[in-house]
Amino acid sequence: MSEKDSDARRQEAAPHGGEPTTPALNPVVITIERDFGAEGHEIGKMLSQELDLPFYDNEVLVRASARAGAPVDEVAAYDARLTAEMSAFLPDRIDARSTADKLFQRVSSVVRDLASVGPCIIVGRLSDYILRDNPNRIAVLVTAPEEDRIETVRTKRGMTRKEAKKLVRRMQKGRELYCHRYSAGKCEMHDGKDLVLNRSRFGREGCVAVIAAAYRAKVAEVQEGEGE
Repeated sequence: MSEKDSDARRQEAAPHGGEPTTPALNPVVITIERDFGAEGHEIGKMLSQELDLPFYDNEVLVRASARAGAPVDEVAAYDARLTAEMSAFLPDRIDARSTADKLFQRVSSVVRDLASVGPCIIVGRLSDYILRDNPNRIAVLVTAPEEDRIETVRTKRGMTRKEAKKLVRRMQKGRELYCHRYSAGKCEMHDGKDLVLNRSRFGREGCVAVIAAAYRAKVAEVQEGEGE
């Protein structure tokens, strides 16, 4: 990659649209995978405030769409129905699958760029697998019993329990298929995590406290290693 291209990527990845920073060597990055309805997104946002770190979720998709030269809503549509496309191996769906595959490649590039600039929090998008070569990555899974997740979704979306249950199971299956497909079967959604947190047991605040403690311990370890 040329120096010009490298500078452009650092500018694109600058947190909150600010000035680009000099990339650290393997920054401490928190990736959060989440079972549907476990409130991993909300926990990630709270963690961002607690640690004063950039937080990326839909932002990753927005940046990927910019690279694809496609409208955000168009790219988001492919992202939302990705698992349906990849499950339907029919001749008339090849174009859709091809677009979804290209989107994942761009998302992967964005994730790597963001994680190279400095410490941050990235939710979903298979970011734990994409950043697997970073020894300072902290891979987190936020989960909760299915019944609790169904109730959370029912309450938030004003659904019946039956509707919420159907949605939770469909979206959960989709996330698991996404993980399996784009890791080529090398990473399952619930495997290989450094922290697995039950939101029903600890609550949002408790999950934030545990992850924050792990982050601070890792940062201290990295700084100590650099000082040797």
